[in-house]
Amino acid sequence: MPDAPAARTLVHTGADALAAAVAAALAERVAAVQAEGRTPHVVLTGGTIAIAIYERLDAEAADWSDVVYWFGDERFVPEGHEDRNDRQARDSFLDRLSVPASQVHSMPAHGCSTSMAEAADGYGASLPDEPFDVVLLGVGPDGHVASLFPGFAQVHEQERRCVEVFDSPKPPPERTSLTFPALNHTRATWFLVSGDGKADAVARALAADGSLEETPARGAHGRDETLWFLDEDAAGRL
Repeated sequence: MPDAPAARTLVHTGADALAAAVAAALAERVAAVQAEGRTPHVVLTGGTIAIAIYERLDAEAADWSDVVYWFGDERFVPEGHEDRNDRQARDSFLDRLSVPASQVHSMPAHGCSTSMAEAADGYGASLPDEPFDVVLLGVGPDGHVASLFPGFAQVHEQERRCVEVFDSPKPPPERTSLTFPALNHTRATWFLVSGDGKADAVARALAADGSLEETPARGAHGRDETLWFLDEDAAGRL
């Protein structure tokens, strides 16, 4: 496989402008895939800026009910818990846009009948063989993506597509996460980063030199496109 194209940065004046730009870009990408006669597969992320983006998705801009949704990671808490990424996605756009439940592939919740490892492997086995169309990723101040944290063994996983995570440095401590073999099985990777608290992580992720161990965000990329959607604060150390 040829090397992935170099990452590009798109800097916006603030969080609101960033959210509006990503919402418009996602609608355009989804509509373009649908025009090809395919059903788009999109991996969702959680967090404040993601919610702001989802709240701006326009029912008229694309057929959001004809998209298959996946999740890059999830908090292993009970179904419906406010900490879950799928709950945030439902509250901010899935329910509002009448997306059928059959189109949403949530990660297992606490209380399921299997262990976390079995739940993670089951989700990994359910992932599509074809590449995702877009993977959306936030970045933590420590440089983590999904629930792949600096210094954790899961950063280096190459066989399993989804893994269990214990003792997360960011609560809640138990999570499931896609690994890089799954996250990078995508046509496009879009990073969504807002705020000066993320500026150091962004700079480390985009630097010419650095380690995956220190900054896991360095390991995520799309086959055709890697875009960093930033506001001016997040881009402040580039």
